[in-house]
Amino acid sequence: MSTPPIDPQVLVDYLGKTRWFGGKGRPFEVSDVERVGDVPGGAEDGPRVVLHLVELTYHDEEGGTELYQVPLAFYVEAQSRLDHAFVGWWEDAEDGWVHAYDALHDREAMAHWLISFAAAEPVGSHRHESLDFRRLPGWTVDTSVHSTLFSGEQSNSSVAYGEDALMKVFRKVTPGVNPDIEIHEKLTVAGSTHVPALYGWLEHLRPDGEIVQLAMLQQFLRTATDGWDLALTSVRDLFAEADLHANEVGGDFAGESSRLGDALREVHESLAEQFPTERRGADAARELAAAMNRRLDAALAVVPELANHADALRAAYDRVARLPGLDVQRIHGDLHLGQTLRTSTGWKIVDFEGEPAKPLAERRLPDSPWRDVAGMLRSFEYAPHVVERTHTEHEPHEASQLAYRAEEWAHRNRNHFLVAYAGGEPTEEQRLLLDAYVADKAVYETVYETRNRPSWVSIPLAAITRIGAR
Repeated sequence: MSTPPIDPQVLVDYLGKTRWFGGKGRPFEVSDVERVGDVPGGAEDGPRVVLHLVELTYHDEEGGTELYQVPLAFYVEAQSRLDHAFVGWWEDAEDGWVHAYDALHDREAMAHWLISFAAAEPVGSHRHESLDFRRLPGWTVDTSVHSTLFSGEQSNSSVAYGEDALMKVFRKVTPGVNPDIEIHEKLTVAGSTHVPALYGWLEHLRPDGEIVQLAMLQQFLRTATDGWDLALTSVRDLFAEADLHANEVGGDFAGESSRLGDALREVHESLAEQFPTERRGADAARELAAAMNRRLDAALAVVPELANHADALRAAYDRVARLPGLDVQRIHGDLHLGQTLRTSTGWKIVDFEGEPAKPLAERRLPDSPWRDVAGMLRSFEYAPHVVERTHTEHEPHEASQLAYRAEEWAHRNRNHFLVAYAGGEPTEEQRLLLDAYVADKAVYETVYETRNRPSWVSIPLAAITRIGAR
């Protein structure tokens, strides 16, 4: 790798200030910087836009390395309008002294990406040095629109172009095919109505022959509403009506839960058509149960309260171990209400990157679709209890009633979603798998809550208690 003349400490300071850097609090150093290349396009008097891959090496017990994408806009003169995005200034080998800014905050810099996608031939590519812009047919690029960087806590950076296109810039990257691009391409070509259409993507061919996918451009669902926010609104409507049940409130969410169950089933069916499926034997079922038991063993060291439920959890896993086999296919891998959008034409499912903590190769492996179902059921459990906690802080005397009503909402929406997804009641084998996946997810949640929000650990523990009561 060629290393540009950037002081590593400048990048360390820069990463520490970003929302998307996942290594905050861990000791690390910048061990290498690869100058990927320039993004072509833009006005003659505009900035030079240079992409970098920054390798970090961690020096804590966990150790390891990570690779982050850092796009920079180089200006000869300081740009006061970009003071908030200033990274540093140094002498560049080609441009002399430059002022460097986070390119995603700069509309002039972001125009380079859009112009490059416009130059890419449909069903082909526009290669500029080691950068390859790819565009699917059927989409006309409007290069006159401005960019808008989304704010908020995200592991990637999202930029809207006008009202039609949204570009997701992957920050933490891994060599290989990104499952978000891979799945969106297949489903878009197949005509799926339950995902935002993919318009194109950007990838980099490294000197060693590895491909790193850096960004994806997709349909911008400007008027869509986040599924999690809709669910919270429904719960608030229920809590505002003291004498009504969940099915009697104007904001009843059950119909949406059913439609979401239908949407997930159709996405799973499309994925099964576009990617290989497999029926694995009894060994796979035993290994799945063993992996769940290993995660429980690790969780017991963090969450002492799990000890009272360990036997019931292991019994649920043992029932999976006795199954004759497993049906596996490509799935979402990290599904919850926050990965869904409600549009005027129905539900859309987004962010097919899979569970961020897993290695890329593992995220692309076939898995049971019931893992996705379990993730959504756990999300239906969380939504009412999040609202319940807010209300209880202000009205502690209503705690028992709110807890009852929260569970009523959760039960109703879990049931509507599941029946719609399964086309009726799940089979015995499906139910055993689902129970185990729900338990496994809840065990993970107890660890997360213990480490981050100890007062919330009762939410997943309640689900684990129900499993033990069966």
